[in-house]
Amino acid sequence: MLLPITPEPFTAPTDRDMLPSERRLFVRTHRTCVLAYERLRDGPAMSVVYYVPTDNDELLVSTTAGRAKARAVARNPKISLCVLDERWPFVYLQVYADAVIDSDREVAVDVLMAVAGRMSGEPPSEDTRPSFESMADEEQRVVLRCRPYATFAQARPAQAKDESVVRGVSGAVPWDAPDPS
Repeated sequence: MLLPITPEPFTAPTDRDMLPSERRLFVRTHRTCVLAYERLRDGPAMSVVYYVPTDNDELLVSTTAGRAKARAVARNPKISLCVLDERWPFVYLQVYADAVIDSDREVAVDVLMAVAGRMSGEPPSEDTRPSFESMADEEQRVVLRCRPYATFAQARPAQAKDESVVRGVSGAVPWDAPDPS
């Protein structure tokens, strides 16, 4: 099931790194990310996209079957999503995921509608579904189902004894890691 739009995204703490549960909450309550995937030549490709979280922690991204994102996932399912906080101070969280292509038309329409709601701030009414169905058909829409397995949080700066700022150190944390006791 797709999660509804969150009126107030999770605000990351500014004095410490996010706990594993806070990382998951950050991802579930935001809407934009930079999707990165391997290209055949050159460096990785990156694309700013809206995503829709599900109740089983998948992150769904709408794209067309012919786009590079879908072709890249067909070649290599390892992708990264850099989830962006749209408020200052700017925070981000990188999510490592395995992606698969879902060609189910109803899922593609559901995700298109959910993305439209995230873009506008309000979910579209059900009477607009036929126009989204036409769009999904005409554009040959598919969904990238991204299954997170780890996160990497932005390191928080710390104040040293001499008043200088010291960059914190962060590392990859498994997606389902428990919070420390």
